[in-house]
Amino acid sequence: MRRLLLLLLIGFAVSLTSCRNDFDFESKTGGLRFSKDTVYLDTVFTNIGSSTYTLKVYNRSDKNISIPKVQLAKGETSKYRMMVDGIPGRVFDNVELLAKDSMFIFIEVTAGVADANPTDFLYTDQILFGEGPNTQKVELVTLIQDAIFLYPQKFSDGTTETLPIGDDEIYGFYLDEADPTNGNELHWTNTKPYVVYGYAAVPPNKTLVVDAGARVHFHAESGLIVANNASIHVNGTHSTTAAQENEVIFEGDRLEPGFSEVPGQWGTIWLTQGSTNNQIKNLTIKNATVGILVSGNDGTPTPTLDLENTQIYNCSNVGILARTGNIEGRNVVINNCGQTSFAGSFGGSYEFVHCTFANYWPTPNQTAVLLDDYDGSTIYALTKANFKNCIIHTSSNFGIVLKKTGSTFVYNFDHSLIKFADFSNQFTNNPLYAFSNTALYTNCLIATNSTVNNPDFKDARNNELIIGEDSAAKGTANNTYSTFNDILNNPRSNPSDMGAYNWTTFD
Repeated sequence: MRRLLLLLLIGFAVSLTSCRNDFDFESKTGGLRFSKDTVYLDTVFTNIGSSTYTLKVYNRSDKNISIPKVQLAKGETSKYRMMVDGIPGRVFDNVELLAKDSMFIFIEVTAGVADANPTDFLYTDQILFGEGPNTQKVELVTLIQDAIFLYPQKFSDGTTETLPIGDDEIYGFYLDEADPTNGNELHWTNTKPYVVYGYAAVPPNKTLVVDAGARVHFHAESGLIVANNASIHVNGTHSTTAAQENEVIFEGDRLEPGFSEVPGQWGTIWLTQGSTNNQIKNLTIKNATVGILVSGNDGTPTPTLDLENTQIYNCSNVGILARTGNIEGRNVVINNCGQTSFAGSFGGSYEFVHCTFANYWPTPNQTAVLLDDYDGSTIYALTKANFKNCIIHTSSNFGIVLKKTGSTFVYNFDHSLIKFADFSNQFTNNPLYAFSNTALYTNCLIATNSTVNNPDFKDARNNELIIGEDSAAKGTANNTYSTFNDILNNPRSNPSDMGAYNWTTFD
């Protein structure tokens, strides 16, 4: 019994000695390896916090080490923040790292444009590892972009400005012609980008003017409302470089590359009932929930919304959702929408010429164009829906969906390419899809599968909808309607091509 007890005590002592050796740490500077030698925190707006970025630190040696110091070179005054081993801070002493192991360092930054280098607007720092001559370093770099911030006022009683929407209220505010901070908020220039929090509203009887080259970024659950008797005029022009220097761009406020094509980052541009004389030229809308929401029309024969050279991409729901709208569009391009690219619902009046309605959303059952007259009441009549020289194509089977309930349902597709792959023949006897009826479909090309009458887009899933030399849309448009240049400002040939783009040879 004594012998057994002695053996157990010896074994326990050996195990304790072994554990102590495993966790002996040698103070060491140098010899670390890093996942990157420079951490680029991308672009942030002045005084707005960045996303969190990661740096992985490796101990490749066979010994446990204790790094005497891990710190930001600017110390406690740095605008960067770190988290090391789950502890936030800017200076850390004796950071332990096991042999053949690694650790993550999480990094964020909140800096103002005044903190950045005035020549290039870069704010920089370093993470230093160790002390003395063998100190290692990793560079930190971020671009600080100055901006004009638009947001609801906060009142002295702690409440925040809201906008009335029917019987409800939403987080928002009216744009002011004489704001004490921003000046004229109804004129958006290209001097600085705009960042919008909440819903900015154009007051009744006022017009929001947006200059060529303006950049507008909407925070989550934010957008723009054009009120009754108000207007928006977007005055973008053609650009000559890939930077789209003269286009107007509406998108979210997440500037990291990983968010550049993420749908549903913000709300919508909402043209409410009674908004009037809305004119949009050379505008790109990206990553909204609904790109443009049109609620009704102004009751006049002229279009409530006139679109020219307008692109809408990556909407989590709909690109343009019109309810009893009155819209005319030329060179409109819409793609990658969770439900449909264009919805002319609750009737209305629509005319589109040389437009490309695509939908390559990565799940089935989406469509490109939907028309309906709701319950068939007179007020919801579809009085006109003309699509001339258009391409309507999707990754799913049906590019168009038509839902007729009442007696007035007027539509015509003229010299247009339409995806309609009715493999089960469920619509064979449906008169809405009688493609041989020239009163409804005039010289149209029907893509009955993925190869027949293919538009030959360059890269539809990535919103590159220019057509190639093998496109069925090449030279098959009605030149009578081709009275304006394509969306890239190139003159149209004769015969002209369907869709918003002239065909080109791909690189």
